Amino acid sequence: MSSTPHDLISALSGADMLEIDDLHAWQFHLDGEQLAQHQAGSAPTGDAPLLSIECMDGRALRKWHFSLAQVLAARFDGEADAWRISGPTDTHLIKCFAAISGDNNDLPDDAE
Repeated sequence: MSSTPHDLISALSGADMLEIDDLHAWQFHLDGEQLAQHQAGSAPTGDAPLLSIECMDGRALRKWHFSLAQVLAARFDGEADAWRISGPTDTHLIKCFAAISGDNNDLPDDAE
């Protein structure tokens, strides 16, 4: 990451893919309702996870779920270039990536 967001929520909001514990995961979900409640200054109700991540590890489907409190408590580790987040049993490293896209158009951007 060239410019590190101030918190993991900001980093996740701009990410298209994650790496968690050296596994690439493009299937992740941020609970929009909880985010809206948090940004409005009220505490989300219920125990639904704010962040859910899924990826395939060989033939095994791996899943991680993190609460709002866990995501807010995550700290950026500059040496690992990743966010340290504590789960129910372990600490995990999450890297956030933004997708790079392009087209197959060989014309310059200002050409018709």
